Amino acid sequence: MATVNVRRDVTDPFYRYKMERIQSKIEGKGNGIKTVIVNLTSVAQSLARPPSYVIKYFGFELGAQTNTNPSDDRWIINGAHDAAKLQDYLDGFITKFVLCKKCKNPETDVQIKDGHITLDCKACGQRSDVDLRLKLSSFILKNQPKKGKKDKSTKKADRRARKEAGGQDGDEESRNGNSPGDSNSDNAEENGEVELDAGSDDELTRRINAEAKDIGEVDDVKEVQWSVDTSEEAVKARAKDLPDDLKRALVVGDDDEEGANGEGSTYDVFGKWIVDTADEKGGVTKVADVDIYLKAKDLGIETKHRTLTVLAQTLFDDNIVKQIEPRAGMLKKMITSERHEKAFLGGTERFVGKEKPKLIPQVSAILLKFYENDLISEEVLKAWGSKASKKYVDLPTSKSVRKSAEQFITWLDEAESDEESDDE
Repeated sequence: MATVNVRRDVTDPFYRYKMERIQSKIEGKGNGIKTVIVNLTSVAQSLARPPSYVIKYFGFELGAQTNTNPSDDRWIINGAHDAAKLQDYLDGFITKFVLCKKCKNPETDVQIKDGHITLDCKACGQRSDVDLRLKLSSFILKNQPKKGKKDKSTKKADRRARKEAGGQDGDEESRNGNSPGDSNSDNAEENGEVELDAGSDDELTRRINAEAKDIGEVDDVKEVQWSVDTSEEAVKARAKDLPDDLKRALVVGDDDEEGANGEGSTYDVFGKWIVDTADEKGGVTKVADVDIYLKAKDLGIETKHRTLTVLAQTLFDDNIVKQIEPRAGMLKKMITSERHEKAFLGGTERFVGKEKPKLIPQVSAILLKFYENDLISEEVLKAWGSKASKKYVDLPTSKSVRKSAEQFITWLDEAESDEESDDE
């Protein structure tokens, strides 16, 4: 069975979170045509979410009727929908209802309390709220698991998180029946929703044994095994083996920020959305500023400096000099610090230097527009122009871009000198 990364924006072939690629089958014709997702249960289990959440999300996004509780495991959407399109919609479900908002890890549990939906990350400990304005949020609130019960996907996520925390030794103990992370503890949770206290092994064991008195048949769901080393050192070691051009293609921001080392998913989703929307509307100039801002806000990245790197690479085409001023209002709202300014310049350097090299002679004109519209400060522009960098492009390209910027940088210096003379 073909598999893909749970986060398809992560290109690391050793990424440990995998799922089956969606397989669909179109049946019937005319008004009775429908799409059957033949492996939805398996895909949902890989995400540790009930299949009903996924099928209902598809229904909302496609505006189609779905069945959310089939007795024969036939998950159906009315209408004809190819697998590739469903896979794209699944990316949206994963971003909104699976990934931790902090570490972008899919090891999260859904917790519902007092009308709020929270994603509890077992990897970093972050608890983040799901947007209740989303249509699926209402469905989730109305279709909670019965009190005292956890569905298979939630129990599976709990087991997986404990295995990750316990390592290989924990796995060995689990096989011998001596670990609090074995199947007995899963059933204990199922019957009493035990909040495990990591502070005391004895207390933990006592509570599990107390809650496990009336255990029934052990749930024999096949576990997904995450066996690839994803430590920072291991990822960096694998990155060294990549071809140079691929290494550069993965550069979006600083190495010390969230989503570095090939895990910058949300930003790629954002950029792809702008490009796809521009294709649909017949040009990037037809993508409205308000829609772009709301999309960034929906993804939770409207205040992030890396968002400006994405915008610089996707907002413009060959007519960038004329397009800067109409976008200035939105850009000024999103460029709120020196770091944002540097990220925007870096994205521009990559756009001009790698994607549109024929625009390199226009760099001075581009920078002038940035300066005139108060997007980039004089200090940041001078610092950028003083030294080539291989952060966003290769060094020769960076030098070419800055060479073209010399006219503008010289103009800045002369303007400053004139002001100082006037002051004297």
